[in-house]
Amino acid sequence: MARRGKGRSINGIVLLDKPTDISSNHALQRVKRIFFANKAGHTGALDPLATGMLPVCLGEATKFSQFLLDSDKRYTVTATLGVRTTTSDSQGELVSERPVAVTQQQLDQALDTFRGETMQVPSMYSALKHKGQPLYKYAREGITIERDARPITVYEINQLRFEDNEVDLDIHVSKGTYIRTIVDDLGELLGCGAHVSMLRRTQVADYPYQRMVTIDQLEALIEQAKESDISPYELLDPLLLEMDTAVKNFPEVNVTEEMGDYVLHGQPVQVFGAPSDTVVRITVGDQHTFIGVGEMNDDGLIAPKRLANL
Repeated sequence: MARRGKGRSINGIVLLDKPTDISSNHALQRVKRIFFANKAGHTGALDPLATGMLPVCLGEATKFSQFLLDSDKRYTVTATLGVRTTTSDSQGELVSERPVAVTQQQLDQALDTFRGETMQVPSMYSALKHKGQPLYKYAREGITIERDARPITVYEINQLRFEDNEVDLDIHVSKGTYIRTIVDDLGELLGCGAHVSMLRRTQVADYPYQRMVTIDQLEALIEQAKESDISPYELLDPLLLEMDTAVKNFPEVNVTEEMGDYVLHGQPVQVFGAPSDTVVRITVGDQHTFIGVGEMNDDGLIAPKRLANL
């Protein structure tokens, strides 16, 4: 008996505008079903509380999702002063409640301490793994694990609003930065405590905010296709970004069709005049067809690292 297919071989990246109150994995599974994709993965989880840009990689694009995990991110966040919680957001339990008597000058001085390169201790309610288990699972059991401080960079932290006990911030950060931890640390610097009451990711790498789509919009396209008696994929697939957009900031090395065949079989090839000792985006022929990424060494050899099976 023939095996039932597990989805389409569709390759690309959809910029999902994740809604609040669902996990990133739940959002991912819904997108995978909507596109009927055989494989899907996301590039950096957002908390259930958070909304905004969640690039969902479909098919062969999943092979390049790691490079988006390593990219810069941008967020808008509302910090509510005066209340500290276990999770550093509004879904946690109350730790302390203190009066708020913060001046604009104090806030400016506190924000300035976060700019540039600093060290950050990840929250116990993060998804970082310890012995195969995410830290938040230990935290829910009342277990605290020692965490090493990690280097992060805050490229920008700008105040958008300061009204009563709320501060709205726009923050541009390097990979691995926890906004909840910044807000919790800010609250302690100000002496009143703080937690995240709203968090929205507005940018991942250089992806345009305007290309984001919601789950409701995707489902509306399916209904529109039914009414028009056409395949839903005629309306859905044009939303996908090319999978090499995940690595577009890497230098391109264009090789011949013959050399491309060697690369696709896992063999290194010699390229003259290419940048050395770096990760490159490999394209083939006059059409510049993307086939994967490789590592250049000092001798001009490209060693295949991640290849698309097209």
